Amino acid sequence: MKCLQHPFGPLFNEHSRVLILGSFPSVKSREQNFFYGHPQNRFWKVIAAVNGQPVPQSIEDKKKLILTNGLALWDSIASCEIIGSSDASIKNARANDISIILDNCSIERIYCNGRKSHELYRKYIEPQTGREAVCLPSTSPANAQWTLDMLIEAWAVTAGKENE
Repeated sequence: MKCLQHPFGPLFNEHSRVLILGSFPSVKSREQNFFYGHPQNRFWKVIAAVNGQPVPQSIEDKKKLILTNGLALWDSIASCEIIGSSDASIKNARANDISIILDNCSIERIYCNGRKSHELYRKYIEPQTGREAVCLPSTSPANAQWTLDMLIEAWAVTAGKENE
């Protein structure tokens, strides 16, 4: 298995207040050179729903959804060995340096999309930043026990709407 490098950088701007970290881009995301590219991944539906926006279709619309809602996106892993898109197969992971985001905007909260991202964040990134991250249920189609409605409810915290 060869080591793959993360193919694209983080998405954030000076207004970003909430950082969402995935694990490592899926095959489809690597092909599209953008986050959550697999059509069955529910990330874009969830983020649109919790922010009261239509589901974005183009990469430009996805960027706009993230940036206009004070969000930032990246992944916990900079490089790893991975079979296809399977988080369970990840080996020899090297963490992303998220200081580029933390140093350039006022991140108030950090969330991980799924257990693998959170596990790697806690192991490699938290010791560097001293900042805890909250693990949210994965939006991946592999997380079939979580319905779209359940994900939207759990992810409402990313928009500060968990008590509505």
